[in-house]
Amino acid sequence: MSGSRDTEGPGRAVTDHVAGLYAALGPARDGLPQEVFFLVSRLTPLVNVDLLIRNENGETLLTWRQDEFYGPGWHIPGGIVRFKETFAERIAAVARNELGCTVEHDAAPVDLHEIMAPHRDVRGHFISLLFNCRLSSHPNEVLKFSGGMPLNGQWQWHDRCPPDLIAVHEIYRPCINGRMLDRPTDR
Repeated sequence: MSGSRDTEGPGRAVTDHVAGLYAALGPARDGLPQEVFFLVSRLTPLVNVDLLIRNENGETLLTWRQDEFYGPGWHIPGGIVRFKETFAERIAAVARNELGCTVEHDAAPVDLHEIMAPHRDVRGHFISLLFNCRLSSHPNEVLKFSGGMPLNGQWQWHDRCPPDLIAVHEIYRPCINGRMLDRPTDR
């Protein structure tokens, strides 16, 4: 079975809709309109990179996220790899977009996780690659959390896992609490 559908009847309608999407979209590498991104996330797992950044004191750099799917909380900075984008390009984009800085990173991920939200179809399946990263410039001080209720996009160093870590990042609790990963795990 090839996985394709008949091009007559209902199959033809799908073919026509897909052709319309192609005509309306720009380059996929530039990102997708939200509705198309949500559609893609219902059809296939999304691959993302997460940046494990630790300082000389053993603290982990986390950012605050107000996420409609995963709720508010601290998380390891990360982002979904775009079409024909390398891991290195997405790591650089995450550092720039979430932290206002640049990072160096190991060539290979130190950890790999398959994340599924069985109760949700949209953004419900991820392949997450965790990379050890090192700051090569300082994070944007304007985005630094300084007390009160964190705002979306603020960053802070943490010496241990905060209680308000987003639930999906519980997989990273050992890393945040100081267990350094220096090689890919066997899975």
